[in-house]
Amino acid sequence: MRTLVVCSGGLDSVSLAHQCAAEGHLGALVTFDYKQRHACEIDYAREAAARLGVPFHLIDIGPIGAVLTGSALTDDVAVPEGHYAEETMKATVVPNRNAIMLTIAFGLAAAQGMDRVALAVHGGDHFIYPDCRPGFIDAFRAMQAAALDGYAQVALSAPFVDRTKADIVTAGARVGTPFERTWSCYKGGDVHCGRCGTCVERREAFHLAGVEDPTVYADPDFWQAAVAARAG
Repeated sequence: MRTLVVCSGGLDSVSLAHQCAAEGHLGALVTFDYKQRHACEIDYAREAAARLGVPFHLIDIGPIGAVLTGSALTDDVAVPEGHYAEETMKATVVPNRNAIMLTIAFGLAAAQGMDRVALAVHGGDHFIYPDCRPGFIDAFRAMQAAALDGYAQVALSAPFVDRTKADIVTAGARVGTPFERTWSCYKGGDVHCGRCGTCVERREAFHLAGVEDPTVYADPDFWQAAVAARAG
């Protein structure tokens, strides 16, 4: 079994890559440049591939990203701050992002004789991103089975789809993921901002998992107020 991991360079996908490597079936990493604001994450994906000793495929889909307008990740739209589950986080939706990336990843996997594509979507994404939900994963499996019928059999693995971010931190720690060499912040500065939804979610996940967070944040304490505000 050879697995192609869709790896953004974030905590979730790098942890998934390390888990696949530990299980002995990691074949390659693929990441996508869609002209995202936080393109520094690509360097972390490339580094993960080198660290794990597998090929790295960088796919430039910038022209596609350019027409998927209206997102805080690709346009001149302010990245919202606060808890990841807040309604404002919908400003970070890039329409059909996972569907587009997965379609390309399946073509790459089939062309290179790989057996599986793995994606690190998780339960905390369900509220905001429709192409991270179990229903999407199941529908995409069926679509790809039809698309590659008679040519290749490529499975889709989404092992975290019903798990929390804290679960991923626990799983990543178990296989020695160097969390400090992952990137989550949507603002794409020199260090994690500590205030955007992904930074708050990241910091909270380490807290819930009981794992030390090695991340440098510009505002390391904001997450507590954001979590308290949501709970209240």
